[in-house]
Amino acid sequence: RRGARQPSLQAIATTADTPAAIIFTSGSTGPAKGVLYRHGNFDRQVTEIRDFYGIRPGEIDVSCFPLFGLFNAAMGVTSVIPAMNVSRPARVDPRRIIAAVNDWQATQAFGSPAIWNAVGRYCQEHHVRLPSLRRVLSAGAPVATQVLQRMASCIHPQGDMHTPYGATEALPVASNSAAAVLSETFKRTQQGGGVCVGRRFGGIQWRVIRITDEPIQTTADAKELPPGQIGELIVSGPVVTSKYFTRAEANVLAKIRDAESGGVWHRMGDVGYFDEHDRFWFCGRMSQRVTISSAPASGATMFTIPCEAIFNRHPDIFRSALVGIGPPGQQCPAIVVEPQPGRLPRGRYEREKLISELRILAQTADHTATIHDIFIHKSLPVDVRHNVKINREELAHWAMRQLRRHRRKRQASQP
Repeated sequence: RRGARQPSLQAIATTADTPAAIIFTSGSTGPAKGVLYRHGNFDRQVTEIRDFYGIRPGEIDVSCFPLFGLFNAAMGVTSVIPAMNVSRPARVDPRRIIAAVNDWQATQAFGSPAIWNAVGRYCQEHHVRLPSLRRVLSAGAPVATQVLQRMASCIHPQGDMHTPYGATEALPVASNSAAAVLSETFKRTQQGGGVCVGRRFGGIQWRVIRITDEPIQTTADAKELPPGQIGELIVSGPVVTSKYFTRAEANVLAKIRDAESGGVWHRMGDVGYFDEHDRFWFCGRMSQRVTISSAPASGATMFTIPCEAIFNRHPDIFRSALVGIGPPGQQCPAIVVEPQPGRLPRGRYEREKLISELRILAQTADHTATIHDIFIHKSLPVDVRHNVKINREELAHWAMRQLRRHRRKRQASQP
């Protein structure tokens, strides 16, 4: 009723341990799981992100992943939501992102690597600049060197592109920048050394432990590995969530209790190693490693990112995927490649020529020398959230069908 006194709104009293939200994983390597976030997790996330990147109130961010807009609200940053289908970032019209940045003189933009691939290509081809943009953030998967180069060349001269690393269960964990990658780490990446995710955030503790697919009850049961040795990454800290609220059975495999403090460590599901500077080098998902049975490397383990980097050096290849054909421990390694736009081979001759060149490339590195089966795919299947995480599980089944078909053709052609 007009003129009636409205009841005052009362904020609910909360503590750091009070449940705040349930956020679901992308489901890129299995069914999506609901992660329980507490107010303490969110509060520390805002602090870590704001301080690490030097974000200040009054900045303007083009949020191509609207969820990031929630952080902006807490940091006093204006969010501009561009005209795009956020569930299909790879199909974005780069002109709309460019317009949003330049029309609003945005100082920051956050989005999937798929978005910056499209925007960077457009800016390079049409000589477009984004002079107000000083900070580009990209998360969801490793960012290709070409994408970093293109974006770094079109934003403010003193700007940089940052690649925060983490997961729905633990974010942020670490961060690297285009400046660091282009001046140093990409050389090791191209040689198969993995992707450097950078240095850890201040509140993060991390360890690399021996790989196992079994549950680990406490940290006393986990064997910590020295720098340079590939293992599984586990993390702990205020931004690390304590459990899954849905699909709670996954907690047994994903969480480890600290033997001393009783706190929780999260198993990232990623494999890699630490370098001499305490930086983590990502070598792929643990569940997607390939264990081969053929001599001379019988029983050896192959990791996706180091192997794929060798094939990605070919100028006609946009991206590639290592898959294992057969049961774990007895797998045959295969590579599935996606050519650059407009470079898909036409006809048998071009297809066989590309495969031959890739086989020669495989021989340039010890860790890819045993890969003989190479398949060409028009467009690799990717996750629905960021459109960049390759669905290697689906590709493994596709590659198996291709291999069987090729074998039948060879048998049919024999006298």
